[in-house]
Amino acid sequence: MRYGVVGTGYWGKNHVRVARELLDEGRLDEVVICDTDERRVESLADSYDLPYVTDVAEMDVDAATVATPSTTHRAIGTDMLERGIDLLVEKPLALNAEDAWHLVETAEDNGCSLGVGHIFRYHPALRALKRRVDRGELGRIKYLQTRRFSFRVPRRTTGVLYSLAVHDVDVYDYLLDARPDTVHGRFDSFVREGIVETSTLTLGYGNVTGVINSSWQIPVFDKTRDLVVVGSNRSAYIDYLENTKLELFDAEVFSDPEDGLKSRNDGAIVHTTDDEEPLKTEVEAFVDACESGEHPPASGAVGARAVETLEHAERSAAKNEVVTVDRPGLATQF
Repeated sequence: MRYGVVGTGYWGKNHVRVARELLDEGRLDEVVICDTDERRVESLADSYDLPYVTDVAEMDVDAATVATPSTTHRAIGTDMLERGIDLLVEKPLALNAEDAWHLVETAEDNGCSLGVGHIFRYHPALRALKRRVDRGELGRIKYLQTRRFSFRVPRRTTGVLYSLAVHDVDVYDYLLDARPDTVHGRFDSFVREGIVETSTLTLGYGNVTGVINSSWQIPVFDKTRDLVVVGSNRSAYIDYLENTKLELFDAEVFSDPEDGLKSRNDGAIVHTTDDEEPLKTEVEAFVDACESGEHPPASGAVGARAVETLEHAERSAAKNEVVTVDRPGLATQF
C-alpha cells in the first residue's frame, strides 16, 4: 500500500512517525508526506528519509492521513476521495455537519474507506472499560463526567468545543452505544472573540447524564484529561494520560428489607491493560479497513455524528436552553 500524510504540523508529524514505523515493519510499501510549508516538510522528510511534495494534487497514493487545519478538511478530503484515495481525517471531521456528511457521502460514492481521528476509541484503558460496560460489570450506567483542562492561549481557528469536547461526545456515544436525546451547552469566550475557551456540555441519554467540561483557561491543575463513569454496582475512573490504568470502584447504594437504603464501598481495584500507543493502533485499524474495503471502527459516520452533537450544543448555547436532538438512537444506526 502506498500511503500519504497530508499536513506535518503539531499532530501531523506524529502521523509521519507512525507511518514510518509501519513502513519499516512491512505494513506499508511506500510513504510520502505533504505540506504547503516546504521548509517544514523538507526537514521532516529528511529526518525520516521519506519523499515529500508541497501540493496534495501530486500525491499518488492508495490511502492517506489528512492532518491539516479543520477548515481545510472538506476541500482536501473531497478532492482525495474523488480520486479514489482512502482517508483517515483527523478530528473534527469538519466544522459543521453538512461538510462532515458530505465527506461521508463522497467516500460512499467513490467506494473509499473513511475514518476519523477519534483516537480515544483506541485508548487501551477506555477499550478495557468498554468491554466491562458491555458485559454489565458496572450495572446500569447512571452518570459520566469528563475533564479536559489546561492553561494556554486559545487557538485562533477553533475553540475547545471542536478541539477537546469533540473527543468526549464520541466517547460517551461509544460507551453507551447510543446518541444523546437532549443537549445543553454553555460557552465562554473572553480571550479571543468568537473562540470558545471554556465549554460545559450536558448530554442526556434517556436516564443517563453525561457532563463534559473543557477549558484552556484553568491554571489550577496541571494538564488534566480524565473520565468518571458511575454505574449502579461499580464505578470507573480513567486518567487518559496513563494509557494502561483502569480503576474500578466496587460501591453501590442498595435497598435493605430491614434497614432501608444502605451503601457499600469496598474500595478500588487498579487494572493494568496492555501498553499500546493509541495513535499507532488507530492507523493500523485504518490500514486494515482499507485492505478489507471497509470502514474502521471510528468511521466517517462516527465523526459526522459527533459534529452534529456539537452543532446541537451551539444551538443550545445560542438559545440558552436545553435542545432536543432530532434523531437520537443507537450510535451504530447511521
